[in-house]
Amino acid sequence: MSQIPRNVDYLHRRRICYRRDPVEQPDYETSQYMFFEKGTHQAYDLFKGNAKINTYKSLKWHLLVLWYLNPQLDPDEFNSLSEFIADKENGFTTFSISKSGLERITHDVYMSDLDRPPTNRLRKVVFKMGSGLEKHEKLSIVGKLIGRSKRVHSDDVYECMISLHDMNKKITIRAISDALGCSSRTVHRNMCDELKREKELLNREI
Repeated sequence: MSQIPRNVDYLHRRRICYRRDPVEQPDYETSQYMFFEKGTHQAYDLFKGNAKINTYKSLKWHLLVLWYLNPQLDPDEFNSLSEFIADKENGFTTFSISKSGLERITHDVYMSDLDRPPTNRLRKVVFKMGSGLEKHEKLSIVGKLIGRSKRVHSDDVYECMISLHDMNKKITIRAISDALGCSSRTVHRNMCDELKREKELLNREI
């Protein structure tokens, strides 16, 4: 993984939005977090952890979200933003892309239907920006909220995985079981092959 720090100052100077809390109504809300019983796809928080953009598919998704969250940008401004994000020297990506390759991606982004929000991971617990909570406090809250039911489900395991990843913590069976207050055997029983693959992919990004 490239060690070049992300130049997020560029985004701040141009007032580029790259984070947004869900706009839909949560089932429960405090000053620090929102809880969605069935989950939400509307929580966008780009460039949060240490993981950088490492595939063309990921680059396209990041640019699509930026285009969606910043409707004030005209095509020329968005092209400049795309070129900046795609330049490996600015710390957002781990690879270099040709000019023609980037042009194809930005064209696909332009052609996307932005009446529908870009696809995103399902989240049940969304911590508000500036919540002031430490990582261990966030994980404890996640465990309490999604571990309310007497039975653990696969989506509960997935929520813990995403939370651990967001906190730059390695995803282990023990960490998940500790957060949910259940046995390691219960976690194993609820980890399908898809979740196992996702676990490996997320851990590679840390």
